[in-house]
Amino acid sequence: MYLLGVAIYSCFNEKVRKMWRGEREAFKILREKVDPNAKYVWFHAASLGEFEQGRPLMEQLRKDHPEYKILLTFFSPSGYEVRKNYEGADIITYLPLDTITNARRFLRTVRPVMAFFIKYEFWYNYLHILKHRGVPVYSVSSIFRPEQVFFKWYGRQYGRVLNCFTHFFVQNDISKELLAKIGITNTTVVGDTRFDRVLQIKEAAKQLPIVEAFVKDAPLVFVAGSSWPPDEEIFIKYFNAHKNWKLIIAPHVIGEDHLQQIEKLLEGRKVVRYTTVEQQISQTDLADAEVLIINCFGLLSSIYHYGNVAYVGGGFGVGIHNLLEAAVWDVPVFFGPNNQKFQEAQGLKTSGGLEINNYEEFVALMDRLATDAAYLQEQGRQAGHFVKGQAGATQKVLSSVAL
Repeated sequence: MYLLGVAIYSCFNEKVRKMWRGEREAFKILREKVDPNAKYVWFHAASLGEFEQGRPLMEQLRKDHPEYKILLTFFSPSGYEVRKNYEGADIITYLPLDTITNARRFLRTVRPVMAFFIKYEFWYNYLHILKHRGVPVYSVSSIFRPEQVFFKWYGRQYGRVLNCFTHFFVQNDISKELLAKIGITNTTVVGDTRFDRVLQIKEAAKQLPIVEAFVKDAPLVFVAGSSWPPDEEIFIKYFNAHKNWKLIIAPHVIGEDHLQQIEKLLEGRKVVRYTTVEQQISQTDLADAEVLIINCFGLLSSIYHYGNVAYVGGGFGVGIHNLLEAAVWDVPVFFGPNNQKFQEAQGLKTSGGLEINNYEEFVALMDRLATDAAYLQEQGRQAGHFVKGQAGATQKVLSSVAL
């Protein structure tokens, strides 16, 4: 019934159509690329965020143990379509849907020597067959909460899937305690591998001449990353009344309709788009601009470097995006109230993170940051210190795994 539902829905939804097509093509890719004499370590990530958590492990494993090949699978098109050419894996494909037939066929083809499931991945048939075959399976950067089905009376039957894991490398003590209550003690608290990843990103940050020319001689720069309309209505309203700041906006959605909506909110401010600058704006005109809109992907993690204050969007809707990419640059970070499920947000609330619930709270904090240089510097220092202090999960995981 599930397969039929996905097939029907794929006729009406482009994302589901890509997933459905990719999963059907997965076995063809595996037949063509799997080396029957190689030893494969399998990493599975649902989407792009989980991939970023698994990436430090893959890259460290490849560096320290070149005798293994790496298979990387995704469930979501938002992960696969962005990272299908990632050079850190030998084979990249969608994961076929979790039926008994698919799981048996997949594992018979690949024959992995071990598997890493990132964060929330609990595929019943794959995990049971891996256990039956004696393949070590590790859950990495996983995090558990009381409201999850595993800890409800009606979820105990499904919760048995957790017994298929060789070890859980969890993010916090609460997760370890919850698992212990249902009899699972093969757990170690290591933190989140994303902290290692953002430190890697910082080291490999790009120099961006366009952004450098825009911020040159600016007294204060505010960077808004992965913003949505509810976020933009808050910070743009403030900057329309406080023109001593330069503003960089990297919206989550860069469709033309959304870009025009942002420009309309800016009330006559001198605005330039990044791709337009590349084509026709002079350096002088760029330096005179007040707002730079980043209407392309792949630059945000480096752009945070140019800000005095950062804002990470999503907290007034879908859930906050990557706070760590901003905090690693020693800048205070604003975010909205929908953050309870994000471990890093809870940590940052006492270490350079600035949670807001409305425009009035944003104004009060921004006014203080703009007028109290010591407060601005200390909030940024705390944010950066928090990220650096949480690093090291990658090495803890790999040192505990039998390679």
